[in-house]
Amino acid sequence: MAKTGSNPLYRPKPEKVEVVEVPPIKFIMVDGEGDPNTSAQYQAAMQGLYSLAYTLKFSLKKADPERDFRVGPLEGLWWMDDMREFSLEVKGSWKWTVMMPLPDHVTPAEVASAREEMKRKKGADLAAGVRFETFTEGLSAQIMHIGPYATEAPTIETLHNFIRENGYVFAGKHHEIYMGDPRTAKPENLKTIIRQPVAKA
Repeated sequence: MAKTGSNPLYRPKPEKVEVVEVPPIKFIMVDGEGDPNTSAQYQAAMQGLYSLAYTLKFSLKKADPERDFRVGPLEGLWWMDDMREFSLEVKGSWKWTVMMPLPDHVTPAEVASAREEMKRKKGADLAAGVRFETFTEGLSAQIMHIGPYATEAPTIETLHNFIRENGYVFAGKHHEIYMGDPRTAKPENLKTIIRQPVAKA
């Protein structure tokens, strides 16, 4: 995977929808459900992903400086069994997969080794439930939202209207990419890529 700073998939223009082809990307992932604003499971998943990603980064850099990488942004897939009911008003019923991208050169064995190193150093399996997977979205529409997560609704509506008006249909889960650290950034400065896999109608 190219560095996110230079990858056009991670640099859409604010409030402008674009159609992109997303290639297979390696991720570390955790599944769960519930409102991300109040779910202890979601907070633990984020902590586990960040810890594992940085443990892996420093482990690879120590072994071979040329294999160092920049830790990618936190990303999330969001859905409900009946997507007709999916809305901001029912976050407590959402299902989610929270994830972080990895470079193409990372192997499953290296991820497993980093996880064991975390357990040795911190005395707990912070990466419990984390899996390593290649995820493919393919054809997708996306848009950049700037501001608090609570104000995403109009941006999502713009994205969905574009999809319907340009001969596409929804073909995957609602995907958000958090370009800043959501644990520390000010709400008004948050940048979120909102992506929806699509297919031609």
